[in-house]
Amino acid sequence: MKKAFFLVFCFGCLKGIPQTGLSLADAINTALKNSYDIQLAKNNLEISSVNNNIGVAGGLPQVIGTANDNQQLTTINQEFSDASRNTKRSNVGSNNLNAGVTGSIVLFNGWRVIATKKRLEELEKQNQQLLNAQIQNTIAAVMARYYDVFRQMELMKTVQQSIEVSKQRLQIVQVRKEVGLANNADLFQAQLDLNNQVQTAANQQLVIDQSMTDLQRQIYIQPDTSMFITDTTITIDSTISLDQVRSSLKNNPELLAASQQVNINELIQKEITAQRYPTLRASTGYNLTSSTSAAGFSQLNQSYGPFLGVNLSVPIYNGSIFKRQQRVAEINTKNATLQRDNLVMDFESGAVRSFQAYINSLEQLRTSKENYAVAKQLVDVVFQRLQLGEGTLVDMKLALQSFELEGYRRANLNYTAKIAEVELKRLSNQLTP
Repeated sequence: MKKAFFLVFCFGCLKGIPQTGLSLADAINTALKNSYDIQLAKNNLEISSVNNNIGVAGGLPQVIGTANDNQQLTTINQEFSDASRNTKRSNVGSNNLNAGVTGSIVLFNGWRVIATKKRLEELEKQNQQLLNAQIQNTIAAVMARYYDVFRQMELMKTVQQSIEVSKQRLQIVQVRKEVGLANNADLFQAQLDLNNQVQTAANQQLVIDQSMTDLQRQIYIQPDTSMFITDTTITIDSTISLDQVRSSLKNNPELLAASQQVNINELIQKEITAQRYPTLRASTGYNLTSSTSAAGFSQLNQSYGPFLGVNLSVPIYNGSIFKRQQRVAEINTKNATLQRDNLVMDFESGAVRSFQAYINSLEQLRTSKENYAVAKQLVDVVFQRLQLGEGTLVDMKLALQSFELEGYRRANLNYTAKIAEVELKRLSNQLTP
């Protein structure tokens, strides 16, 4: 008996350690702030936002400055009809200088610039939806962890109540033994039952601690931080309908991102198709050319001035590369469409499965709450009979087992219904902190 009370005392001391309270809202906000996955999604969105520019698409002019200066030594041997003009010299220094500034702009390339710009816009929208999806997934994951800790604590409450009843039962048996109304077998059995429940409480505390560690990992908090959850109830929204969820699936950010991937692949097709069209480019600029030589027929030759030109290039044959690239792009578009349709089916199936669990859990929960209340009353009645000497230890043990069973069932059904609700709202993009 001393061992049992020592374990109860240690368990109570653990509960008395100073801890930091954590509400569900705090947990979600901490996860949204610290999540590496969300930070990566934000970075991807920022990259796509930077790239969403007409210049990246090739629609802005390009200005290039060039300069080339060559100094060389040459041997000159020149002969003319007038022999007095003949020149023959070695190691003659010469210099060639070329410099210029050229600006060019695409006038037409099969509307490739337009298709590329639209693709960059779709990429930015897609990354925004992927960020939204990651936020929804993070909120759902934190809720699942938080409510799991809550469930384990509810199970602990049931165990603690059973321990209190078993302690009182042990005291009654001790008193009855002292007056000769009970034997050692009854005392030993009561002691064993109490010890077993204390061990169950210790095991349950381990489950709670590990569940809290999982929650802390989920919200990126040091796992050895001493914390406890502050929410005392789970409120389940019982107004969700399957038709409402199905009609809202189109707003799911993952589905929207998958649809945008189809659009992106279609625009890639247009970009590849544009390569088979002629490209017309206008250019203008200013060039300077200067040649000097220490000897020879021409000792100085300079030219400089502005220019204006138009360049037309027409692809005629390149080994059917563009044709094959276009075919591959068409297949990629089909694949993106199949992936989107498959995702729709997965979400439809997930919504139906979650709704089935949601409805079933709600229906069972109503009965479970009634059974839990009845089981508690049964424990009280049997305990009173035991005090009056009319009940037996076996009756008390069976009543406690029924009470614990209904307590476990109620906590698990409550958790299952809430998680199903969270999943339904996540699928329909209606999940909020």
